[in-house]
Amino acid sequence: MERLDKFLCDCGAGTRSQVKAILKAGRVTVDGKPERDNGRKIDPQIQQICLDGEALNKQGRTVVMLNKPAGYVTATEDAKEKTVMELLPEEMKHWDLKPVGRLDKATEGLLLFTNDGELLHRLISPKKEVPKIYYARHEGTATQADVAAFQEGLTLGDGTVCLPAVLEPLGPGESRVTVCEGKYHQVRRMMASRGMPVAYLERQQEGALTLGDLPRGQVRQLTEDEIETLL
Repeated sequence: MERLDKFLCDCGAGTRSQVKAILKAGRVTVDGKPERDNGRKIDPQIQQICLDGEALNKQGRTVVMLNKPAGYVTATEDAKEKTVMELLPEEMKHWDLKPVGRLDKATEGLLLFTNDGELLHRLISPKKEVPKIYYARHEGTATQADVAAFQEGLTLGDGTVCLPAVLEPLGPGESRVTVCEGKYHQVRRMMASRGMPVAYLERQQEGALTLGDLPRGQVRQLTEDEIETLL
């Protein structure tokens, strides 16, 4: 048994205050009868709860991909900065989604959100070795010595030890970097440690997932098949 208002929130009907208003307006029925008591105890397994005549079910495992633009911090809330949560469509803001890892404010590209804690942990854990691929524009040109240093695993100036990574020179001032962890500003710091400060950074791929033709600033929900590739 659980409270009706919590069930409605979990289904994405709205925030607590919005759900309270929805109930007050008589838009919710339990087994066909209007219900206005937000504290009503229900059993969704045996009772039918409807909003505006449509049956509700709790949000199942969900993964959403965002093509993040610059200017947003990866956080669920921030008192001073715009967060990536503001880029989610209104209905998704009630799905209990959390960002998978972090892209810094200036970094663009592929950012995942999920309501599945186990999947989130799997994607950010270095032990699972899920590759994250970035395109970088930077000062200088990567050399074979830089490639070898990345392969060995860099130790940054503050003592941070990075796992072995892949650096692919793409030409003067351009490289592709693949890492399997997500330390603070890691790609930028790794490149800077080799004398190649990054001017632009975009995450293009995570695991087998790519941005495809998803426009900057837009989101889409992953299919079950795509989620399975992450697992």
